[in-house]
Order: sequence, then structure tokens, then C-alpha cells
Amino acid sequence: MPASPSTIDLHEPCLVVLIGPAGSGKTTFAARWFEPGEVVSSDALREAIAGDAADQSANRVVFATLHREVEQRLAAGLTTVVDATNVEHHARRVLLRLAARSGRPAVAIVLDLPMAETLARNGRRDGRAVPIDVVERHHQALARALADGAIDAEGFVAVHVLRGPIEVDRARIVRG
Repeated sequence: MPASPSTIDLHEPCLVVLIGPAGSGKTTFAARWFEPGEVVSSDALREAIAGDAADQSANRVVFATLHREVEQRLAAGLTTVVDATNVEHHARRVLLRLAARSGRPAVAIVLDLPMAETLARNGRRDGRAVPIDVVERHHQALARALADGAIDAEGFVAVHVLRGPIEVDRARIVRG
């Protein structure tokens, strides 16, 4: 029997932290459920700052800019979606601190796709393909964080784990 759709309730304004390896579909998910102005994307900032969405050498400036934009949006009472891998604890910790400082709840949406699916999707990314070893590291970091319950314990008001492309496709966002 097919799984029922996963309903993700957002109590706005809030911070939505998308979590998943490069190529897992975070940008597609964000575009499907959120307005472009609500999304702060590390790839878009890399493109704007370095001229290349895949240029990891610009990350220090990119993430300083991303954190500043998130902080400003949350302070203004705007729902904000962070489209970045966020597979490492330190990346999520900074975002959770920004949400707490603004008094906004933070919700995690985890795209946990099989490695083969993620690698295939990454290979189809137009001008944004990430090296395979990096995608594999992302996948391993996410698997560890899910296995040890780290994400659940970090302070998100809700953690929604979408396992596989079918669950991602069936997910529904309810905003209120």
C-alpha cells in the first residue's frame, strides 16, 4: 500500500531549514512550496558572489551573507527558507541560534534519498554538479546525524524526514 502524504505544518513566521546532500532536490522542493523571495540559497549566493554556483572557494563570504540575510528576514517577521546542504551540525547550529535570537521557531525538512538517486540527480544539475566525493561525504554526514538522533535533539520544533523521492513528491506544506 502506498505511503500517505507527509503533511508539514508551518506556524509562521518561522525558519525552514532544508537538509540534504547536494543533488537531493532541496532547490526543487523549495521552488515547489515557497515563494522565491522566501528562499535564501547558498547556490544562488555563490552565483552572485563568485559567478559560479558550484564554486566552494567562496563559501566563507557566501555563508556570512546567507546568515546576515536570514537574520534580517527573521527579525522582520518573515518566513525564511534556507536552501543549503546543512548536513553538518555546525551549519544547523548557526541557523538555530539565529531563529532563537529572533524568537522564531525552526523547522527541519530532511531530504534523505538513497545515494544512487542523489548521485544521479547531482549529475543532472545544470552547471551546479558537485564532485562525487563531496556528495558522498554529505550523504555520510546526514546518515550519521539521522542514525544518532542528532537533528532531533538540536532544538528544531519539528523534524520532517522525507525518505526517498516518493515521499518528497507526496509531501505537503500547510502554512498558517
